[in-house]
Amino acid sequence: MLDTTLRDGEQMPGVSLTPSEKLDLARDLDAAGVPLVEAGSACTSEGEREGIRRVANAGLDATVTSFARGVRADVDSALDCGVDGINLVVPASDRHVETKVGSDRDAVVERTADLVAYAKDHGLWVEVLGEDGSRADLDYLERLMGAGLDAGADRVCYCDTVGAAGPERTREVVSRLAELGPTSLHTHDDLGFGMTNVHAGLRAGADTVHATVNGVGERAGNVALEEVAVALDRVYDVETVDLTGLYDLCRAVADATGVALPPNKAVCGANAFAHESGIHTDGTLKDGAMYEPYPPETVGRERRLVLGKHAGRAGVSAALSEHGVEATDDELDAVVERVKDLGDRGKRVTDADLLAIAEDVQGRDRDRHVELVDLSATSGSGLPTASVRLRVGDDERVASGTGAGPVDAAVEAVRTALPDDGDLAAFDLDAYHVDAITGGTDAVVTVAVDLSHGDRSVSVEASDADITRASVAAMVDALDRLADAPVDERTAAAD
Repeated sequence: MLDTTLRDGEQMPGVSLTPSEKLDLARDLDAAGVPLVEAGSACTSEGEREGIRRVANAGLDATVTSFARGVRADVDSALDCGVDGINLVVPASDRHVETKVGSDRDAVVERTADLVAYAKDHGLWVEVLGEDGSRADLDYLERLMGAGLDAGADRVCYCDTVGAAGPERTREVVSRLAELGPTSLHTHDDLGFGMTNVHAGLRAGADTVHATVNGVGERAGNVALEEVAVALDRVYDVETVDLTGLYDLCRAVADATGVALPPNKAVCGANAFAHESGIHTDGTLKDGAMYEPYPPETVGRERRLVLGKHAGRAGVSAALSEHGVEATDDELDAVVERVKDLGDRGKRVTDADLLAIAEDVQGRDRDRHVELVDLSATSGSGLPTASVRLRVGDDERVASGTGAGPVDAAVEAVRTALPDDGDLAAFDLDAYHVDAITGGTDAVVTVAVDLSHGDRSVSVEASDADITRASVAAMVDALDRLADAPVDERTAAAD
């Protein structure tokens, strides 16, 4: 597996990683056991070269490479960064040979052989990528890649640069290249064939896949590393990387790139292990494999029961039990009916909704443990700041915070306001989502948050015309529900 998140993934519009972010993600990739990490394109800028240098000098177990065009200056830039190798891209299709670089086939073959020899003479590992290879004349592509291998390249790569090929074409090309030497696959998803072409290429003799975490990349993106890794493991019993770290890796890349994970995304999407349907929930509670292809723990996740109009008794009962609430049959029937009613009205049923319904049905009163008393936040040309006043138990606590924006500052203020001798300050914000539910500049927004602490989690929504207030209200309500756990359960979670 070769990860190109830090290079091809960063070419996604709107994505730009700092040197520190590149280093952090490279370490995450290395910890997951990714053997090859393409750290960037050394020819791009000094800032990019600084990021590549940091990755190259980090002492990773992975082989660190730089992308290089078919010019000697790019190879020299890569050498200056101290990388272990280069991914040398040369034009393969006539469209790229003649129109893009204004050359001819013979000249490209000769230049490729010279550059490979030059890189190898300087101690670099070399992979030759035939750009737009899926649309190249196959006889010429075979000649070009063969010249690279003859000059000392360690491997060649089949590149479906614009995601234009189907599995039949991939199999045809890769089977020819694999006869020459070690062959990699670089696929894009413009026709939705990214993963299909990976499997076709592996069947045809390729042994390495270029991928990006979460499938980030140009246009429709690259094939997703986590999907390739899980599919190879579960279907073909082929080990690639440490699967248990995949979810944390996906979240780290989503945070760094600012590209949110679609809820229906395989492996790392919010709904990948979520169940709402009564039939599915009941079956899953009886046997986890009933409606899941593999256990969520495989990729470092947990199963989630979601409540809505499709919920059944088994799912509602299990959700109540997770929060330590026991209900009689009649009470459970009443709770299920009200949950379905909320779902029928198009509302997401959060944990806070469920617990409030149960309290009402059972006639229970509860005292709040954490409550928002006051909030102020400022933003503008200066550093965004926020201050909060919370009631925690019998005490009022005031704290302030700074952040990238007013919401971030308010979250930091809330965390600071929580008692040092308690355990709630160690909460994790697992999900944060905003929806505008009215139009215009005075729109009311709904903020949904998922918070967890230890082995407990809770989902809450809050609505307000002020997004910062809605965010803090939702977070404080979630903290209040987490604090409402039995004392022995909170102690166990803290341990």
